[in-house]
Amino acid sequence: MTNDISSDPANDGTFLVAALYHFVAMPHFAALRAPLQALCEENGVRGTLLLAREGINGTIAGPQTGVRAVLAFLRAQPEFADLEHKESRANEMPFLRMKVRLKKEIVTMGVEDIDPTRSVGTYVAPDDWNALISDPDTIVIDTRNDYETAIGMFRGALDPKTKTFREFPDWVRQNAGLHNKPKIAMYCTGGIRCEKATAFMKEQGFEEVYHLKGGILKYLEDIPAENSLWEGACFVFDERVSVVHGLAEGEHRLCRACRHPLSAEEVTSPLFEAGVSCPHCHGERGEEDRQRFRDRQKQMDLARRRGERHLGK
Repeated sequence: MTNDISSDPANDGTFLVAALYHFVAMPHFAALRAPLQALCEENGVRGTLLLAREGINGTIAGPQTGVRAVLAFLRAQPEFADLEHKESRANEMPFLRMKVRLKKEIVTMGVEDIDPTRSVGTYVAPDDWNALISDPDTIVIDTRNDYETAIGMFRGALDPKTKTFREFPDWVRQNAGLHNKPKIAMYCTGGIRCEKATAFMKEQGFEEVYHLKGGILKYLEDIPAENSLWEGACFVFDERVSVVHGLAEGEHRLCRACRHPLSAEEVTSPLFEAGVSCPHCHGERGEEDRQRFRDRQKQMDLARRRGERHLGK
């Protein structure tokens, strides 16, 4: 299905992007799905919001008035009165459609009875983060997955090289060396994975556990590049692919076959074919799959020439 996407003139040609999450006991979460989906669609807002008994998580984008209306609706719910969100801008609509989904967890770790509202690490503001991770008594852990860490990390951080967040608890259990220093500092994209990760670490007997408040996104927003200990770009789960300091859009592209972020150098690789393969997945696809991807890419290119999006509602 094709869909013409235009920007909101009142928004100076850009879309407002709001990333949010909130852990809270919400037994009636399923009842919120339909009105939230309808409100987003009525206001031209797209993205993904996850609802579960433990709260809400997601990112949405749209005209500024539309995103503000959705945020106001959420904060009108007693459970979300203190909801915080992080804002950035996108030159083009970064999502293809709007999805409000019901889930068992708003971020899936797969460990029972981990409750960030009961026990969680100590928040560290971006302004104080550099001092903490530069302390020789601190072990710094990136809680994201390997395709995210591949394009950027904090200097000196450990990379668990997980494929999914479900692998993180086993990685911790198998690394006794994490007990060698008194302080553990953890970070992720927007902060939500660290909420669960620090709660898990506390249950594993780690006492001094810290996490970056607002995640990498807040750090890149607040800390100027000249004072930064961040190296590279930050992967984001939308069509921008990555952001850098000031939350400006990065230069990475997305492989449409395997969803891996690609650098400018990787795009010039002979193994890269737009929409079909990249250096990360070229050997994993058969010719039948490649031809199917080529046909899809052709339709996307034709739609783009017409000023439309091939995918999305």
